[in-house]
Amino acid sequence: MTQKSLRLALLASLFAAGLAQAQDQAKNWPNRTVRIIVPYTPGGTSDIIARAISQPLGEALKQTVIVENRAGASGNLGADAVAKSNDGHTLLLCDVTALAISPSVYTKLGFDPSKDLKGAAMLAYSPHMLVVHPSVPANNLGELVALSKASKMDFAVTAVGSAPHVAGMAVAAITGAKWEYIPYKGGSQAIGDTIAGQTQVLMNGMLATLPSVQAGKLKVLGVSKASRVPLLPNVPTLAEQGATGFESGTWQGILVPAGMPPAALAKLSAELIRIIRSPDLRARLASQGAEVHTMSPTEFTGFFARERKSWAAVVAKSGLKLD
Repeated sequence: MTQKSLRLALLASLFAAGLAQAQDQAKNWPNRTVRIIVPYTPGGTSDIIARAISQPLGEALKQTVIVENRAGASGNLGADAVAKSNDGHTLLLCDVTALAISPSVYTKLGFDPSKDLKGAAMLAYSPHMLVVHPSVPANNLGELVALSKASKMDFAVTAVGSAPHVAGMAVAAITGAKWEYIPYKGGSQAIGDTIAGQTQVLMNGMLATLPSVQAGKLKVLGVSKASRVPLLPNVPTLAEQGATGFESGTWQGILVPAGMPPAALAKLSAELIRIIRSPDLRARLASQGAEVHTMSPTEFTGFFARERKSWAAVVAKSGLKLD
């Protein structure tokens, strides 16, 4: 056998060994309970989706899957815990845009989302809804802007530096609206206080907010999508009402620690996409205003980079900075 043939044989042997090792990793993962960390309080968009997928994911992986809410620091507390976990069985389900915004808002983060975490699968998109307490005498964005200039108005934000917070700032910058931002630890609390009339205005994901609108507890003035949503055909977009070109929403996805073995990541990604695309779950989410929107790990990485860049420009204009 020639020296060249020996090298080729060695390379083939190494490749086969690597492939076998990857197959073993995928076959043996997971070998204990899987935790999905939701870095917000219960009842929000991320929490709803996490609980919707936990049981079918557990059945697919043949392991118990539990959902753990770990709110704090606008979602960064839970994200940091996942980034620093080394058990290979801790996942993060969050608003991907909020995570992309964090590096621009916070001067000190204990982790780097782009380096310490990697996307497993994008799952769904839910446009933001601009809603007000029913007592607010405004029926469209223009009337709300005028009212905000004439009287004090409190704008509930799911968390400081969150996607709804920055989206609200962007709308204010475009329209000239004047309101004071009141921070909460999650969407459910922000919704609750707006229903109670303690705050007057809210922007939040449609999945978590629509039930309160349908029950008459909140009044919707617009949605932050490029086109009107089928569930609310008579509700205009914010772009139609003067916020030209504006679009925002919550993109829900699963991220894992950067060190997760590729084979295990591929297995997880495939199961997540299969589950979220199932007819029953797709229909259930659609009835609540969320669109199943999947991305592979590679597509997820590109999306995250674009989101980080685009929202950094918005944050820079706003001047928002937090320690």
